[in-house]
Amino acid sequence: MSHSSILNAAYSSRAMKRRYEVWFVRCGLADGSGAWWFRYLLMNLGRRGCSEEKTGKAVQIWATWFPFNAAPRTFIQSYTADQLDLSARHQLPFHFRAAENAILEDSCRGNLLVEGHSISWNLRHRSSFGAVLSNKGWIGFSKSPHSDALFAGEIIFDNQRFSGAPVGFGVQGHNCGYRHRTFWRWTHAYFPRSSGSATTLEALVYDLPFGLLFRKAVVWHEGKAFILKNLREKEIIRARDRLRWVFAASFADVAIEAVIETAGPGIHQLLYAKTDCSGTLPVSNASLASATLRIADHHRSEQFDTPSGAVLEMGGN
Repeated sequence: MSHSSILNAAYSSRAMKRRYEVWFVRCGLADGSGAWWFRYLLMNLGRRGCSEEKTGKAVQIWATWFPFNAAPRTFIQSYTADQLDLSARHQLPFHFRAAENAILEDSCRGNLLVEGHSISWNLRHRSSFGAVLSNKGWIGFSKSPHSDALFAGEIIFDNQRFSGAPVGFGVQGHNCGYRHRTFWRWTHAYFPRSSGSATTLEALVYDLPFGLLFRKAVVWHEGKAFILKNLREKEIIRARDRLRWVFAASFADVAIEAVIETAGPGIHQLLYAKTDCSGTLPVSNASLASATLRIADHHRSEQFDTPSGAVLEMGGN
């Protein structure tokens, strides 16, 4: 059984009244022209969503386009719970289907007509590594079934067509919870290697009860996974026109330092609906962020850079 099969298995049932679950893809285009972010979202299936608004429906498909050096745009199409075909809890193989949209263990597709725009995609993704960042059972989890993903296929946005093998790279993730955290910081960075493989970094920080914080970073490098839990934040900037996150972490004889940042029009301001239907949470997402990663041990020190191969998200208040 592949790592993607296990980490993508659905947690939600149709009876759950307060729970979000989302499968997402961040695909940075290989030609450097931008990045796509696709979300397959379930919201409170047991109560059929929160409202009749798009972002309050029980089943939602999001497509966000991050063009290079221009403002991002999000397109959302919603569906009723009756239109959802979802594999049973913990069942393998996993599937999520709604109309012409679907995400499976190693592929995803979509076809949206929103506000006069047409967005369609058909992608296959493969990877060597999957990670679990956080797993708190019924409280929630954050997983990356494809943490060093390569995407092949095509994306069509109105009269623009992006295709190739690969067409892009990034991450396919899977998150779930009875509520969103009060705040969170998350990043994923993909550093291509001349060998054809990749080094990746993923990190997550969020609030816990009693004023505590969850902190974890995962590095995939030269076929090995390094789990670093003692993440130390050095700088955090969250503004409408700038995001910057600097942190360090270590485990045994391996130490890392990372800088992820972006500025200008590429920062997307979003609203996520709360699972208690009481309102929304503000989210800042930049899917064309730059990243620098330094990895050091007793024998050597290496630095990896990407000008646009990272995603940086800061959510909550």
